[in-house]
Amino acid sequence: MFQSALLKRTMTLVVLSLLASAILATIAFLVAGRSAAISLERDNNLEQDIQYKAFFDSNPEFFDSSDFRYFFFSSSYATGHDYYLVNSKGSIVSSTGIEHRNVAVTDTTNLIPVLNALKYKEQNGIEYYTFDSLKINYTIIIARFPVTIEGNPYYLYSLSYLNGFNDLIVKYVNILLLSTLMAACAMLVPAYAFVCRMVLPLQKINEVAMEYGKGNFSIRADESHKGEIGELGQSFNFLADRLSKSISDLTAERNQLQDIFDVISDGIVVVDKDSVPVTTNKAIHKLFERAEKNNMFTERLQLIPFDDVWTDFEDCIATGETKTRQIDNRDYAYQCTIIPKYDSTDSTSIIGATGFFRDIFEEQKNERFRQDYVANISHELRTPLQTLRGLIEPLSDGMVKKEADRQRYYQIILNETMRLSRLIDDMLELSKLQSRTLAFKTFPFNLNTLISNIEIRFKPIMKESGIRFSVQNNYGELPTVMGNPDRVEQILVILLDNAKKYTPAGKSITILTDYIETEKKVYISVADTGQGIHEYDIGHIFDRFFKADRARGKKGSGLGLSIAKELLTYMGETITVNSKYEEGSTFTFTLTKAEVPDAWD
Repeated sequence: MFQSALLKRTMTLVVLSLLASAILATIAFLVAGRSAAISLERDNNLEQDIQYKAFFDSNPEFFDSSDFRYFFFSSSYATGHDYYLVNSKGSIVSSTGIEHRNVAVTDTTNLIPVLNALKYKEQNGIEYYTFDSLKINYTIIIARFPVTIEGNPYYLYSLSYLNGFNDLIVKYVNILLLSTLMAACAMLVPAYAFVCRMVLPLQKINEVAMEYGKGNFSIRADESHKGEIGELGQSFNFLADRLSKSISDLTAERNQLQDIFDVISDGIVVVDKDSVPVTTNKAIHKLFERAEKNNMFTERLQLIPFDDVWTDFEDCIATGETKTRQIDNRDYAYQCTIIPKYDSTDSTSIIGATGFFRDIFEEQKNERFRQDYVANISHELRTPLQTLRGLIEPLSDGMVKKEADRQRYYQIILNETMRLSRLIDDMLELSKLQSRTLAFKTFPFNLNTLISNIEIRFKPIMKESGIRFSVQNNYGELPTVMGNPDRVEQILVILLDNAKKYTPAGKSITILTDYIETEKKVYISVADTGQGIHEYDIGHIFDRFFKADRARGKKGSGLGLSIAKELLTYMGETITVNSKYEEGSTFTFTLTKAEVPDAWD
């Protein structure tokens, strides 16, 4: 009960109301009391000045006496007034002594001009003016009346200082505050009892509402209370019955719809008339993983990271037309279809739209790959076949008469046939590797011996081409590694042949080896200082039939690097390339250290 917010607020309101009434009553009393006190004091002071004026009017000879004037100004402080005698030129002739003034005015130079400029009222022959002084917290009454001294006209100014907050008012204020405090304390007890009586049933209804919020619709509110609280309990119970049935029906329908959405592989997004997503399926949250995630400042761009698609949603809702769009990029491709959603009760009212999104990247990639594959095979097979045809036709027609020319033709035909055979063998081997139908064993072997043999084999070949060739071991004696030595040798031959094609005479090719103990990996690199690879080609360097810088007419099928990568993938290893155009390339692949130190024969 004591934790009830309504109880606290109600009691706080009661206390604040009582305090406010006390403060307002005090302020009103202070204002009225001060006004009455000032009015009374003002009348008393003016009456005193009126009596002085009447006395001076009936006895003008008194002010002619300098002794009387001295006596008057030196003793006037006892009246509570400050007096100033001003001649016709506006100069102060006599005044209350500074030591006796109620409020000291040491600088009287500009006092009379200020007093003369005031707009005075008149009462019984006395001119007066009243104003509040914030500086000294007093009400000042200024009165003046004319006097005659030795036949010359003068003005006698009277300044009275009134304090409206006298002791009597303070006493009345204390009595008022005390009585208000007692009344407030007396009101708190019945107010608390009344609020408690009202809060308790409301608190119970609030507990029922909290249970409804948690999904527990079996609990019921108390309907036995009279008046609005009982009616509120009945309304809550009726609401619980209706909500329980509605939520049950909606949950069943939602589950059915969500099951349908989730089994669909295409992404689905349903938006309202403001293009705000209201329903999605699981597929949409993974569909755009390959797309760029730039400028995703809104929630909807986090769902579909394309502004054009959301523009299509808005246009579809505005026009009622179905929108289709295909988004293509190097790394992704999507097919988007957006259809309007109409109100079930009004077929002309569009209340949103539904978008269907399909990832067509693999389809396009496979189609491009199929087309490129067929084109590459056709190109690679056409070249040797055209060569063979160009040689066989003159031989068949008897156009080659000399035996030496015929033998040269036969040798070219044999070379082209062997080239065609190698191309077909490479294609079959790559297909078997990619389909995992080509099997070979891996076992521990001595990599140092293999690299030494490769060095002996390629030194004369590189020397004949004018290329500097060397082997550099950054670790020393390499450990025994796991793999297939024949396939590792094949990989090195592919990399060295590839480097030789693109390295001119006078340049260098180096085999680099290293071992990193923490990774248990041996790194073998083939580095050249040849022409290098363009940055836009380096991402495709391991693709089938891909040849960097085709315009130079380098021989080869374009399958070597693809075969090398597939062989390493089969052995669980990796290969990378680092290149800078016109400075050279470095191909690096890994081999894993064998668990046993000895190589198998």
